[in-house]
Amino acid sequence: MKISIEKDQILEALHKVQSIVGQRTTLPILSNVLLEAEDGKLTLSTTDMEVSVRTSLEADVSQSGATTLPARRFFSICRELPSHQVDITVSESDVAEITSGSAHFKLEGLSKEDFPPMPTFEESLSYKLDQGVLRDILQKTSYAASTDESRAILNGSLMAFRDNKLTVVCTDGRRLALVEQEIDIPDEAELDIVVPTKTITELIKTLEDEGEAIIKTSATQVAFEFGNIFIISKLIDGTYPNYRQVIPSQCEERIPIDREILHDAVRRVSLMLDDQAASVKVKITENRIELLTSSPEVGEASETIPVKYSGKDITIAFNPGFMMAPLKHLDSDEVFLELSDDLSPGVIKSNVPFLYVIMPIRVN
Repeated sequence: MKISIEKDQILEALHKVQSIVGQRTTLPILSNVLLEAEDGKLTLSTTDMEVSVRTSLEADVSQSGATTLPARRFFSICRELPSHQVDITVSESDVAEITSGSAHFKLEGLSKEDFPPMPTFEESLSYKLDQGVLRDILQKTSYAASTDESRAILNGSLMAFRDNKLTVVCTDGRRLALVEQEIDIPDEAELDIVVPTKTITELIKTLEDEGEAIIKTSATQVAFEFGNIFIISKLIDGTYPNYRQVIPSQCEERIPIDREILHDAVRRVSLMLDDQAASVKVKITENRIELLTSSPEVGEASETIPVKYSGKDITIAFNPGFMMAPLKHLDSDEVFLELSDDLSPGVIKSNVPFLYVIMPIRVN
């Protein structure tokens, strides 16, 4: 295999595929990136057996072939190369010679034959939406997914394709984030899938602002195709809980609040907390919200936010991190806090089809 390629192009391609490569893996080949060169094109592929990523780019291919190289080491070498042009020659024993300007490297690789084949994707259904829209939906919801491996079905994002809407939901049992987006869905293409968080993280990293994304599904896999990227992932098997049950049908009080002011105030009063299970007390009275925190060995803090409100007094406590998470990922100037009493879930809404349910913390 012998190719010449632009440094910036190979770096961009490696950046897209290398993040799923594990640093500690029982199979050394899974630390490598597969390079396949032919017909003026270089294709790079990585996999961890759960998620596979592939991208391709134009290259000057003087001798076609394939090999696998240690992904992170190869990326580090390419990043430090002194010239814009990179020449790569791979011997039959999978040793890559990388030359750029006055720099020369020899990098030991492994045979392509040892690399797991990319999953064959038996497509059954497909959907289309803008890349920027899909990334925005995933950013607004994915932080609420569970990390508790004992409830595997919650370790991902539910993507429900129904009623000409894509509904994406994440929950860990203590909070829930939901976004709805209108898309064209044929009646026979209605289904629910649960995509692992690792795949969602990869999508958020690689989706662009513009261009179309195609989502393809089969019984056990999902594929995302956009630009020159192709990501295939296993689905999480099981039935997602009925999330509609935890969304209050209506709340008695609705308070409009400046999103940034609320986020920054919660962050400031949280400086006095050092316990992950700590809470911020939210005291709501006429035209004001007071945030209070206290920690026996640290101290206490309070901050008042003026609001337009004339309903009943409510005092409720929430996990401060859970309060800040949606505020950080929304971009509207104003949000709405909906409450009924100190023991019922709170709901944060925006001027887009988004809602966030947060369970209160009981405090004395």
